[in-house]
Amino acid sequence: MTGRDAPDAATGYELRVAGHLDDHWAAWFEGLTLTLEADGTTSIRGVLTDQAELHGLLAKVRDLGATLISVTSVDTA
Repeated sequence: MTGRDAPDAATGYELRVAGHLDDHWAAWFEGLTLTLEADGTTSIRGVLTDQAELHGLLAKVRDLGATLISVTSVDTA
């Protein structure tokens, strides 16, 4: 399937970044859940409506200067 064949659909994602993000970043990642993990990383998790929203989230992580460890699609059921 090519990118043009794939319909835009809401999908759950989990991004993991190095380090623990302070609580004040929760507002910047509005609608997403930030979880401080025991291994020293932060997971950012939620449902994104389409690829454009995913790219916007990736840009926020970039602008924050955080090291992106992984991006995973997750089951939202």
